[in-house]
Amino acid sequence: MARPHVDPKLVFAWQAAHSIARGSPPPVHDRGGYRVDTHSETEVKRWVFPALSDGLRAVAREVTAPRHYLKLCGSNEELRSALPDQWEVQPANYFMLAAAATSDAKPLPDGYRLELHQTGSVTRARIIAPDGGLAASGCAAETADVFIYDRIETAQDHRRKGLGAAVMAALGAARRSLASTQLLVATEDGRGLYANLGWTAVAPFATATIPEG
Repeated sequence: MARPHVDPKLVFAWQAAHSIARGSPPPVHDRGGYRVDTHSETEVKRWVFPALSDGLRAVAREVTAPRHYLKLCGSNEELRSALPDQWEVQPANYFMLAAAATSDAKPLPDGYRLELHQTGSVTRARIIAPDGGLAASGCAAETADVFIYDRIETAQDHRRKGLGAAVMAALGAARRSLASTQLLVATEDGRGLYANLGWTAVAPFATATIPEG
């Protein structure tokens, strides 16, 4: 069995907070991984595994329908090696950790404004462009253990203006406990932004699903 890249408790804590951010059910333990019975329009269920295991292989053999997702704190090659042929591996992401607060906010460019909304333990940030359109957005969720960032996005026409960093800073400022571990899962493009903000990639984060049709 592969040695875990990250602490399984940290992976579970990330998924628990991610479920809160997305309004999904909490994760449950399932064969060495963590299952979320999402039942959304785009996802029926997901499993997150902290390491390659027989449990992951068993789930991959059992699932035959689309809109089920297998996620692994490991490389795309590791995940591919454990899957039957009908599964398709998605572009690689990265499980990332911040060692310190990342709340150094710079002023927004002229004409842009920030909106912040907090509901319970979930905070949502939006940056509105001068023309009234949505320029950037993101959300965060906090539990007793972790503070996670989710869906940090900047519209194509508004990139390279520091808006992603501004969203991160605004969300980070909403943390109630500065002792909580900060986590996120980044795309290949996003990894550079977060690295510049002091984040560290602790493991690749691979995803696979069975294509529709």
